[in-house]
Order: sequence, then C-alpha cells, then structure tokens
Amino acid sequence: MKVITYRNYGPPEVLKLEEWEIPTPKKDEIRIKNYNTAVNSGDWRIRKADPKLAKLYFGIFKPKKPVLGLSISGVVEAVGENVTKFKIGDKVFGSAGMQMGAYAEYVCIKESSVITILPKEISFPEGAALPFGSLTALDFLQKCNLQKNQTMIIYGASSSVGTATIQLAKHFGIVVTAVCSKGNFQLVKSLGADFVMDYETFFSESHNKKYDVVFECVGKSSITSNLLHLSEGGVLVLVGASFKEMFQAAWISLTKHINIKFGPIAETLENLNFLTELTKKGIFKVVIDRSFRLETMVEAHRYVEAGHKKGNVVIEITK
Repeated sequence: MKVITYRNYGPPEVLKLEEWEIPTPKKDEIRIKNYNTAVNSGDWRIRKADPKLAKLYFGIFKPKKPVLGLSISGVVEAVGENVTKFKIGDKVFGSAGMQMGAYAEYVCIKESSVITILPKEISFPEGAALPFGSLTALDFLQKCNLQKNQTMIIYGASSSVGTATIQLAKHFGIVVTAVCSKGNFQLVKSLGADFVMDYETFFSESHNKKYDVVFECVGKSSITSNLLHLSEGGVLVLVGASFKEMFQAAWISLTKHINIKFGPIAETLENLNFLTELTKKGIFKVVIDRSFRLETMVEAHRYVEAGHKKGNVVIEITK
C-alpha cells in the first residue's frame, strides 16, 4: 500500500511516498480502506516539531510514529475476531487521534476509537474534513457554558475551526462576529455570521466593543489584544495557543481570575455523532477549500502551512 512518511522533522519536503505491507487488524481492530484524509494545522506543526517541546511526545531525535494524519474516511475491509460494532463493507469516518497514521491507503484502528458510520448524506471527502475542526470547535464551545443571545467574536473565522465555530455557535443561539480577510466575508456570512470584520479593523482603536466570548482559532493574535475585547466574566478561547501562551494564560487565570480555555481537546464519539446528525440535516456544512492527491502531499502541506486556506484541505487516496 501507499503511505506518506516523515522520517525526520522539517519542511514539507521531509514527506516521502513509500510502499508498505497492508496491515492485519488485531482482535479489537478494524482495517479501513482509506478513501480520503485531510491536512490540518496539527499535521504541519507535528511535522516541523513546532514548538520544539513537541519532540518530548512525538520523538526527541526523530518521529516515533512516521505516518501523520488524523482524519479517516473509507470502507471497512477486515475486522478482528472480537469486533462487534462494525462489519466488512461499512462506510466509516472519524479521527485516529494521536495514534495518527491516516496518510495511508489502509489504516488499522481500534473499534472503540472516535469512528462512526458515514451516512449517505455525507461524502467521503466531507467525512475526512469533518472531524478535526468541528470536534475542536465543539469541545471548546462546550467548555464555555454558552447562554442563548450571548455575543462571540471569532478570530480566524474562515479557518477549519473557525468555519465550524460559526455554525455551531449560531446553532446554540449566539450572536456571532467573524474576523477574517475581506475576501472571505461572503463565506463566513453564508455560514451564519451576523457581523463581519477584517483583521485591520479588529486591531484598530475604533474597535472598542466587548464580547461574552472571544474565540481565537489560529494563534495569530496576542492574549493582550484579545482581552481588550472580553466582557467582564467572559471566556477567552485560545485554540492555537503556543506553550508560552498557555503558561501566560494559566498565570492570568490564576492571578486575575479571567476564564481562559486552552490546551488539548477531548475528542469523543458522542460529539462526532452530534456533528454527524447536524450535517445529515443540513444544519452544518463541511467547508472544503482544495483537494490534493496523496502523491502531492508535499504541496498540500505547503498550502496549509501558508495559512490562507478556507475551511479544510482534503487528500484523495483512493480513485
């Protein structure tokens, strides 16, 4: 089978196409013929070891797990002898989590993973694009204890997490202001944003409004600038916080009693099923920017790392 590996940390060029044996599922695993996966910010940050402290988890001198990829979307081709939840021929999608390994034609994964049946209303590419940004957005929104008609400003609203956050926040009855480049105004409005704002306006002195939730999706604005727009008793969400910002946020939370949410998310099957139902009903839309072939993974990583994608970037594995 075809696999994209990274044997060393570094730029997109460390990604290489290799041929591996098709894996055999263990007793509690299913083997999925992977039709599509996705490239997200987590992938390129792990590839670069950004920040460097990430090497403590992923491998100090070289990657312990040489195959990246969190999102799986395909068909069950084999099952372990103890598997009861899935059968051969099932269309499935979900997240491999920190086990990764989705940059491959076949993936073996425990049946207890965050994997569920792909309904007919959702395509394989949409199934690959759905988990990362949407599960991230939903987990952080749940931590905010939202109340209907609260106000929220979303910085980086055209990103994978941002496009999901807009739709979910609106579903929960929130008044949403989306911050993105002017070229993406139409996109974020189509997803339900009540107000739009470009980055220059966000940082201008004329922007003096405060919000119940400040939701920073892309790690490109400072904690200080975000706190300027946070209402008393509000919640600041830092999706893309660096380790330095996490320590800063923890100190601010402790000393100033400001509610700041950051850190790893909890991916759950319950949340994936919730998102699946919203998507089936047409309430939630999976935003796909571009699609690349598995063999052009280097190009896909370059594009995502540049930071200008709208929503999600999908990888086609099986023709």
